[in-house]
Amino acid sequence: MLIRLHIAIRGAVQGVGFRPFVYRIATEMKLNGFVLNSSKGVFIEAEGEKSVLDKFLMRLENEKPNISVITSLEFSFLDPVGFQTFEIRESTQDAEISAFILPDIAVCEDCLNEMFDQENRRYLYPFINCTNCGPRFSIVETLPYDRPNTSMKNFTMCIECRREYENPIDRRFHAQPTACPICGPQIELWNKNGEVVSEKFEAITKTVELIEEGKIIAFKGLGGYQLIVDASNNEAVSQLRKRKQREEKPLALMSPNIDFIKMLCDVSQFEERLLLSPESPIVLLKRKLNSEKIISELIAPGNPYLGAMLPYTPLHHLLMKLLVKPVVATSGNLSEELMCINEHQALKRLSGIADYFLVHNRPIVRHVDDSIVRIINGREMVLRRARGYAPLPILIETSNLSKPTSIIAVGAHLKNTIALTNSNSIFISQHIGDLATNEAYQAFSDVISDFEKMYNSNVLHIAHDLHPEYLSTKYAQSGKRELIGVQHHQAHIASCYAENRLSGNTLGVAWDGTGYGTDGTIWGGEFFIYDGKEFNRVATFKQFRLPGGEQAIKEPRRAALGILYEIYGDKIFKPSFIPFMNNYSTSELQILRLMFAKNINCPITSSAGRLFDAVSALIGIKNSSAFEGQAAMMLEFAADSTIEENSYSFNIHQKELYEVDWRTMIEEILEDVRNNIIQEIIAKKFHNTMAHIILKIAQMIPEYKVVLSGGCFQNAILLEETIMLLKKTGFKPYWHQRIPPNDGGISLGQAVIALNKINYKIKE
Repeated sequence: MLIRLHIAIRGAVQGVGFRPFVYRIATEMKLNGFVLNSSKGVFIEAEGEKSVLDKFLMRLENEKPNISVITSLEFSFLDPVGFQTFEIRESTQDAEISAFILPDIAVCEDCLNEMFDQENRRYLYPFINCTNCGPRFSIVETLPYDRPNTSMKNFTMCIECRREYENPIDRRFHAQPTACPICGPQIELWNKNGEVVSEKFEAITKTVELIEEGKIIAFKGLGGYQLIVDASNNEAVSQLRKRKQREEKPLALMSPNIDFIKMLCDVSQFEERLLLSPESPIVLLKRKLNSEKIISELIAPGNPYLGAMLPYTPLHHLLMKLLVKPVVATSGNLSEELMCINEHQALKRLSGIADYFLVHNRPIVRHVDDSIVRIINGREMVLRRARGYAPLPILIETSNLSKPTSIIAVGAHLKNTIALTNSNSIFISQHIGDLATNEAYQAFSDVISDFEKMYNSNVLHIAHDLHPEYLSTKYAQSGKRELIGVQHHQAHIASCYAENRLSGNTLGVAWDGTGYGTDGTIWGGEFFIYDGKEFNRVATFKQFRLPGGEQAIKEPRRAALGILYEIYGDKIFKPSFIPFMNNYSTSELQILRLMFAKNINCPITSSAGRLFDAVSALIGIKNSSAFEGQAAMMLEFAADSTIEENSYSFNIHQKELYEVDWRTMIEEILEDVRNNIIQEIIAKKFHNTMAHIILKIAQMIPEYKVVLSGGCFQNAILLEETIMLLKKTGFKPYWHQRIPPNDGGISLGQAVIALNKINYKIKE
């Protein structure tokens, strides 16, 4: 089946014969499409079979002209448009070039070769960079991106650096962060009191010694502080978890080279490309059975995946070359807080965690965390969009909009990002995170101001979630700009629709944990008809109660109790109802029974995410979650992927909306539990059932295109099973690639819907 590959390439790819090179390999591979230059980079579109396009993508990177340098390559798979030939199109220019900034990218091979060359004047200098690599977004204070507008403004270039910077044929021509040991930033190793222990290269060798001794190092990286410990040292990893108050959430791993990662994990060709790419994200990889012989089992307990990355700054490379072993490299913060970006913050907030601080004097202007990416169904899926990706925009069609005005969209409460519309671009911020702490809320406010200033926008409208208690909503309501409220799950669908550049009617499936519905209840298992402008909610899950409200998110056993109560009512409190009830003490059951009877703090929900939680608890996998989504994640990991067809029963009732009635499914799951069917089988049958529910609704509301969005679709088994069923039955599924399916993608959807509301006067 034909599919269209859209590629945006930034870097030294113009004026170096890149377009003829693309034309040559595209025509060799009999692909139709085009290549063109614009002020935003080189854009390529090619149509062909997926397997051929995968090879085309690899050839672009592996066979590119020697003189060219790719600093960013983003790609998406879209619907074909019927190209008849492959052509080199006329170059285009637009007025936004001054407002366009690249993300931070990994140090390039040329700079690394120089850094390890004893004859080079930048030998072992940890801030080496050139035009083709290094920091951008994390050091720029305002546009245009010139050195006086960056945090490098206080470092006066020496004669030799100035000569390179002003030479049009030098690799460092107008490389704004360029520096050398004479004129650039320097590193120091500090103790907890901020006293200098060692300087320059000695600081790195001393840091290596401390890591080998099991110490925890606060490491000032590219976009913020990281906490680093020896990944093979159980005691050090345990100490890090204890001090960071992060009991079970997986920790990211940095390996000296790709060979180490291949010893620990299975690495596909696409995953290797990602690891070695300029974006250099954390990639979720299936771990090998013997990985615990090399690294601590405490890094990702009970998790068949490891989040692995390679060194991406010169300083990381120096450290890892001396260590020659993997380290834990996790964000420099207390659990769920924002990462530190300066020495003052680090000493104040990390002194209870870190033993030493490896710092430098190049200021970080804004925090930029590590991005997280996973390969699902043969495509990239960005789960956390930050370093390497933000703030690259999503392009939208604006030719039919009468008012392509600037809008700020303030996102959700968890995994927050914000977005700014600017002509036909929507710029999405780096991952900000959960707005629960003062630091995170301040960062959220700063990022909004930052974006407006950076893109010189006159924002008159602000789009926000409908949830009245979200801090992002309260922020929006505290200002004087025109408010545009956007329903949470509609934002999810609009985000996926825009990312895939769709048109016409679609069936949107929005499944996640919780979102505020237009009726004031908690939604989360929703189906909409969406045509790019307006929504019509057509189906939802049968509602159930969540005893304790927010507490039920942390305790999946409460979600399980809610669905049991919905099926069996007060009978569940009779002695020996089912063994699951033994998860509660007598006093807890008395309180919960009263809550149900009096309807005290028992909000109702249609959440698919809570259903995953409930099943996880019912079959004995997870009663309480140490972090958001843990119970559902462990249910996914438990599922036996070799079971293909089996599923449970469910019903769909036709009411005002179609209602997915899951009660029979739960009863059959309980029957399987009573019959001692193993968790692996029950978990897979449950996933199969959820995919069949989507298929059934698609058949009842036969829109050809089906859009899948929301946090539940980070689940590879659910997503792949759904895609397979829909394709097999003649539907065309769409899912996220460059934008997170979780709440990190909400701001994009809010911005798109707000634009439509302004232009088409759409009523609430």
